[in-house]
Amino acid sequence: MSNCRSIAALCLRDVVNGASLKQQLPRHEPAVADKDRPLLRQLCYGVLRYYPRLFAISQQLLRKPLKDKDRDVLMLILLGIYQLSETRIPDHAAVGETVSACKALKKPWAKGLINGVLRQWQRKHDQLNQQLTPAESLAHPEWLHQALNQAWPGQALAIEQANNLQAPMCLRVNQQQQSRLDYLACLTEQGIDATPCTFSQQGLRLEHAVDVSKLPGFSTGSVSVQDEAAQLAAPLLQLERGQRVLDACCAPGGKSCHILEHEPAISELLALDLDPSRLSKVEDNLKRLGLDARLLQGDACQPDRWWDGQVFDRILLDAPCSATGVIRRNPDIKIHRLASDISQLASLQLTMLNSLWQTLAPGGLLLYATCSVLPEENEHVVAKFCQQQDQAETIVLEADWGISQQSGRQLFPQPEGHDGFFYALLRKNTSPR
Repeated sequence: MSNCRSIAALCLRDVVNGASLKQQLPRHEPAVADKDRPLLRQLCYGVLRYYPRLFAISQQLLRKPLKDKDRDVLMLILLGIYQLSETRIPDHAAVGETVSACKALKKPWAKGLINGVLRQWQRKHDQLNQQLTPAESLAHPEWLHQALNQAWPGQALAIEQANNLQAPMCLRVNQQQQSRLDYLACLTEQGIDATPCTFSQQGLRLEHAVDVSKLPGFSTGSVSVQDEAAQLAAPLLQLERGQRVLDACCAPGGKSCHILEHEPAISELLALDLDPSRLSKVEDNLKRLGLDARLLQGDACQPDRWWDGQVFDRILLDAPCSATGVIRRNPDIKIHRLASDISQLASLQLTMLNSLWQTLAPGGLLLYATCSVLPEENEHVVAKFCQQQDQAETIVLEADWGISQQSGRQLFPQPEGHDGFFYALLRKNTSPR
């Protein structure tokens, strides 16, 4: 088996070059021993969470930038600084193991460079930290730091601090099988510590993440892994017996499954997604939970290509977004997302809303959701939509979670709680406003 740091460096190199962390980790994990895989995950997630800060520090320490072909060496430097500054790994082990990884990368020339850089960090870390910009200190790209402070001056610091933490593992209990209290007792019997979520009536938050194979009844559909914020969608839809429901952009299917658990007597659930490979994940989740939905590959922006003309009583649009509310679960967002993406995403979101609106029955409800904390993708999109559709009415969400906005409610990521999310509920009136 290979050196864990060298494999982490290769994984991080691929992510920095544009690949997804969730795709790269499974590809690289087989190269390390089973016992080292938790460390591999910790190193990769940790470096990406703090990447803007670590990269800025590395540029202070390097006399000249490394060439692109030596990006794996740069990743080793970031790994070393991360271990020294953010983990409990003993300094001698952090430095020694990171330097040793050069051999596995077949770059022995880099040993002296990495050793020297990490020793400098140990001696000068206070001085180096003082030279960081506010955005670098908080480990966020400059554009996002500015956007958060402009949109949420009172909450930006807490949002950024929460983004740098590991997210808790949350479960959604299938109440068609048992109550949350009964399932909590099952967890206790297995020695798994959990507490009820604050806002979701089906949610449990684990004290420590565990492999799903250790969760009682997971394979038979007793429980699913889903963040508390995402669990709020199904109840907000006000589902009733006999309704026809559309879950647009449904993959990987967590909300589709919750809809069917929440109201088993709906007449039909159409689960739509553009990506056929992601629809297979929806199918797997439905099968595990013993649920039935009609799966369809299609573009929410072009309903004329898949819609049969029968209107839906309820529509859930969990729109593609910047995912700035779930950075702690997807820290490569800090590298891959650009400021220019936001206006493009907002345009797509508005197009989806207008396109799906024609498929909603008069008097029906459409729930617009994103895992973004940026108003440009959330309340601004809904406000523009309501200006364009004179039959659209925003329903005020009376809730004890998030903060009220003119066009919905915004949740921010909480250190020991839910992710960042936005919800807006729209009714299609039978006559114009």
